[in-house]
Amino acid sequence: MTYDCIRLEVRERVATLTLDRPERMNAWNGTMEREISDALRRCDQQEDVRAVVITGAGKAFCAGADLGQGGATFQGRAAEPQADEFHPWDLRKPVIAAINGHAVGVGITFAMSCDVRYVAQDAKISFAFARRGVIPGFGSHVTVARVAGLSNAAELMMSGRTMRGSEAAVLGLASKALPAAEVLPAAIALARDIAENSAPVAVAIIKHLLWQHAAATPAEMKRREDRLFAWIGAQPDAREGIEAFLEKRNPRWSMSVNRDLPDSLE
Repeated sequence: MTYDCIRLEVRERVATLTLDRPERMNAWNGTMEREISDALRRCDQQEDVRAVVITGAGKAFCAGADLGQGGATFQGRAAEPQADEFHPWDLRKPVIAAINGHAVGVGITFAMSCDVRYVAQDAKISFAFARRGVIPGFGSHVTVARVAGLSNAAELMMSGRTMRGSEAAVLGLASKALPAAEVLPAAIALARDIAENSAPVAVAIIKHLLWQHAAATPAEMKRREDRLFAWIGAQPDAREGIEAFLEKRNPRWSMSVNRDLPDSLE
């Protein structure tokens, strides 16, 4: 499918979704948001996609909301989630943000909705919302506090100050801070490693537990893990994983997230 504000390419079971408005530093608008939702949904459904990498065209990841409407930029937003919204946490596959340059406002809150983030060391990162008279979105009041702690989340969101990618990694907002030219290759390498070596159904269950049950107590989590381990341990991929390891070869996974997930992951 042809998009106006993004590009979507699939190669070696890894989909690369590129925010593609480099002349506007990939500024976020309604069209981009709808296209991202559509592309992510397609990636979730496609059997030949095992992992997704999201990056930006040009020197920026996303410089924030497109302010072309001036003071009316944030007016008219729906008060409730729309039925067609599809987010990185909704995918049953890993989503890796390759933050190749500046990520401001929605540029960083959107990246926080991904599973893993690699960031350019010199990228400017800012939760600038309060400085524009609004609040952060994309669930970032949970995600930022979860990875960086409540005090750091409060400082970053209330001040809207700018930091570099290297500080973002120190705070836990990203897994790695790298030279800008290395960010996308490193993210694709991780995606390919997962696509080639990790069982897709196991990855989908891990992602579900990480995102949907992060507030569970250890005992509650163990009960869920034990039940799901008993199920997946009896599946074909569990046998294949052991046999491939013992035979020193790459695994040949046969299970699909579209047809082989357990009936309930609750």
